[in-house]
Amino acid sequence: MEWNMVAAAATYYKATLTVTTGLSAPFNNLAIVYKQQGNYADAISCYNEVLRIDPLAADGLVNRGNTYKEIGRVTEAIQDYMYAITIRPTMAEAHANLASAYKDSGHVEAAMKSYKQALLLRPDFPEATCNLLHTLQCVCSWEDRDKMFTEVEGIIRRQIKMSVLPSVQPFHAIAYPLDPMLALEISRKYAAHCSLIASRYALPPFNHPTPIPIKSEGRNQRLRVGYVSSDFGNHPLSHLMGSVFGMHNRQNVEVFCYALSQNDGTEWRLRTQSEAEHFLDVSAMSSDMIAKLINEHKIQILVNLNGYTKGARNEIFAMLPAPIQVSYMGFPGTTGADYIDYLVTDEFVSPLCFSHIYSEKLVHLPHCYFVNDYKQKNLDVLDPNCWHKRSDYGLPEDKFIFACFNQLYKMDPEIFDSWCNILKRVPNSVLWLLRFPAAGEMRLRAYAVARGVQPEQIIFTDVAMKNEHIRRSALADLFLDTPLCNAHTTGTDILWAGLPMVTLPLEKMATRVAGSLCVATGLGEDMIVNSMKEYEERAVSLALNRPKLHTLATKLKEARMSCPLFDTTRWVRNLERAYFKMWSLHCLGKRPQHFKVTEDDLEFPFDR
Repeated sequence: MEWNMVAAAATYYKATLTVTTGLSAPFNNLAIVYKQQGNYADAISCYNEVLRIDPLAADGLVNRGNTYKEIGRVTEAIQDYMYAITIRPTMAEAHANLASAYKDSGHVEAAMKSYKQALLLRPDFPEATCNLLHTLQCVCSWEDRDKMFTEVEGIIRRQIKMSVLPSVQPFHAIAYPLDPMLALEISRKYAAHCSLIASRYALPPFNHPTPIPIKSEGRNQRLRVGYVSSDFGNHPLSHLMGSVFGMHNRQNVEVFCYALSQNDGTEWRLRTQSEAEHFLDVSAMSSDMIAKLINEHKIQILVNLNGYTKGARNEIFAMLPAPIQVSYMGFPGTTGADYIDYLVTDEFVSPLCFSHIYSEKLVHLPHCYFVNDYKQKNLDVLDPNCWHKRSDYGLPEDKFIFACFNQLYKMDPEIFDSWCNILKRVPNSVLWLLRFPAAGEMRLRAYAVARGVQPEQIIFTDVAMKNEHIRRSALADLFLDTPLCNAHTTGTDILWAGLPMVTLPLEKMATRVAGSLCVATGLGEDMIVNSMKEYEERAVSLALNRPKLHTLATKLKEARMSCPLFDTTRWVRNLERAYFKMWSLHCLGKRPQHFKVTEDDLEFPFDR
């Protein structure tokens, strides 16, 4: 079927149903069309008809389960997959999809078992192989890790060569030890897939706002900026960006927020709704209608806050509803999309010497690209009356506490071996980790003991709510970052708590964020290292030299209210400078180009 014939196909299948009875195929075909259009309710209704006609249709059960899973009804998806397996036990796809649903619902052990069963039934099953690897990473199951990564890398390269959508998603690739150029190719394939989805809607090209300077002789207009996100709610993105949308200078910028997700009723959603100049819940609209709405609003700069994260609808950007399109915050890597012009980043995270691993032109904000909202929302952390005690969490009062609060998928054997060495070299020390997820605890404990670490030196606690998490972070002595994929939101959390860290930047964007955070505190040299050997030595030397570590922690705490990292108002002004520069280049007829934002730009916001 040609993609732009979807509507015609729907009409044809409906007509078929008026003249036939007892056939499931037309319902199945119509369900596929409805899914392509984002009409999940009608798709499910069609699959219900398929299963009414043929209750033992395992394919129909799997297809309905997939639809349930896509809209978050995971329990019903699991039921459909399990029933399909009962009907057809050798159906590898049903086992793999059941595994994926188990993983989404937190049943990691069951997920691994089902993926392995799928691979027993069909050894050449790229999706199952790649998803099993990611599941194993999530719980630090590192047996045969190098062999599996070699196999997965081979799968990816073959798929790219064959122009097949890679079985490794871009968001997973950012935390894998893959060649950055291969990660770029993965993103490019997913971007092309989004363009394919966009083409189904057969929209004519949009007309864009005339490229005229916003502020010039006789003109005093505002720049229209649109933010598209599925994460306006209780999500790290809103925790970090909550104040940004209302902080924009309304004399210069008109802000539109397009919410791809329904109202979750939380303070985060309500705050953005009330503070953004225009807030539109477009969650029930099809992607083409959202693109049309954005274009009708004459948006000049459209910002993608999702990238390749859950809930994204990147096909909207592939439809090119705005003349300038930007990637920021949601996805710490390249989109690989020719319809995304710029990536907002900074000189440390994405130096120009690494520009070849990005498809976008790089916009370097001053200090750090990673915004946060602690000054506005978490000032209580600075109040001594709100400080917690180690005994509140069963933490030892007399031990030196190293900590890492990152999700476990960011860890790898190399960094954990280093942590074990550090624990053995620092007397009376422990390592504090999170059950993130809980299924990884047993494996990491066993791994540490096998490397000569005493069992009581590894401490796990549960994940906590945001405010409590930040406050209790201050109970540790030193944070140990994960080089493969850094602490991002967690990094800002612990620095705001006044907890120093040790971090090792590598090449890809996701490996350099924590270093940028440290630089923006003014204390980067004390916390950033250049090799694994230096990482270990720095951690040990700080732990054994308590006065030096105390001085560093004191400087960090004193810097919180004055350093650029936590100055949200200053950060928003710099972002606006970036937006006006983008529009100025566009008005001059220039193609997008790398540029650096400076705080002493006298032209801002006048983009002559």
